Amino acid sequence: MNRFNLWFGLSVATVLAAGFFILTFERPPVETVQSGYRGVALEQNYNPRQLNRLVAAQRVPEALEAADAEGPRASEIYENVRVLGHLSVEQFGRIMQAMTAWIYPEDERDPENTGCNACHVGGNFAAEGNYRKTVARRMLQMVQTINTTYANHIQDVGVTCYTCHRGQAVPAQVWAQRPANAEGSRNWQVAGEQNRPIAATAYSTLPSDPFTPYLLRNEQIRVISNTARQTDSDRSIAQTEWTYSLMMHFSQSLGVNCTFCHNSRSFAVWETSPPQRVTAWHGINMVRAINNEYIEPLRGEFPPHRLGPMGDTLKVNCATCHQGVYQPLFGTPMLRDYPELNPPPRRASLD
Repeated sequence: MNRFNLWFGLSVATVLAAGFFILTFERPPVETVQSGYRGVALEQNYNPRQLNRLVAAQRVPEALEAADAEGPRASEIYENVRVLGHLSVEQFGRIMQAMTAWIYPEDERDPENTGCNACHVGGNFAAEGNYRKTVARRMLQMVQTINTTYANHIQDVGVTCYTCHRGQAVPAQVWAQRPANAEGSRNWQVAGEQNRPIAATAYSTLPSDPFTPYLLRNEQIRVISNTARQTDSDRSIAQTEWTYSLMMHFSQSLGVNCTFCHNSRSFAVWETSPPQRVTAWHGINMVRAINNEYIEPLRGEFPPHRLGPMGDTLKVNCATCHQGVYQPLFGTPMLRDYPELNPPPRRASLD
C-alpha cells in the first residue's frame, strides 16, 4: 500500500508539473527590445501573438464629429448643470453622447439602466435622485484634475472616461478590500494573504492586497537599505513582501518586466534608472489622490451592490487604465478629440 501511495503521489506530481509547464510555456518566437545600454539586461520581452491580442483589445472608438464651441452655454439653456455648464450647448450634447457610449451604451434589454436613463431620472434630466449622476459629476471633476495636475504621469496624452471604462459601467480592473483569511502582521494593519493569489499580482505567492497600504494609504514602498549591512533599518521581511507584490502588480498591469523602471545593476539607485521610474512615481501619487479624494468620499452615494465585500468603494490601481500595456490605449491621445474634458478656463483676475 505504501508503495502504491508513493507511485500514485509521483504520478499526480508529474501530471501537475506537466500541466503547469504546458499552461505557462510560451512557444517561440519571443521578441526582445533593448531599452538601455548593452550588456546590462535592460530589455523587454514580447510575445508577438500576445501583442496582437492586446492591440485588438486597446482599439479606440472613432471620435464623434467636433462640436461648435460658440453659442449659448449649457448652464444658460439647461437646468442643474453643475460641472460642464461652461461648454456650449453643442459641446455639452456631444460629450453626453460620448459618455453614454463609453460607460452606459444603449441596451434595449435594460433600458432603465443604460443610455441616458443610466444617470438621469427619466423624463426629467434636471432632477436629482440617481446616484450615478452624483458619481458622474465627481468623476468628470476627477478627469479634469488628472488632465491638468498629473501631466508628469499622463504626459500630453490625457485621459477620458473611456480610458478606464471601455464601454462598461464599472471598469474591468478595480479593487476593494476583502475579508482576511490570515492573521494580520504585527507591522501592518492588513493580513499578508499569501495563500490567496490573484491576477492583479500575477498570481504570485505574495500578499494579495498591496493596494491598501500603497495605493490608498501612504506607506513607504522602499525597503532596500541605503548601505551594506544596515543594522538600524525599520523595514521588515513582511514589508518587503508587500513591496514586491506591488512591483508584480506594476509588471502585470503594464505588460513589462522590472527593467522597464529599474536598472538591473542596482534596483535602488534613482540616478541610473530609466525615466519611466519617475513617471511611475507620479502615477503612484496620482492613484492615491484618485482613491482618497474622489472615489472613497463617494462611499455613501453607492448602493450596497456597488461596494466591495467590506463595504468600501471599488477603487483604481494601475491595471484600471493600463490593462496590460505600458501606455493606456497604446498612447492614443483621446483628449485631443474631446477638449470638453479639459477644465473650464479660469476667469481673468479683476485686480
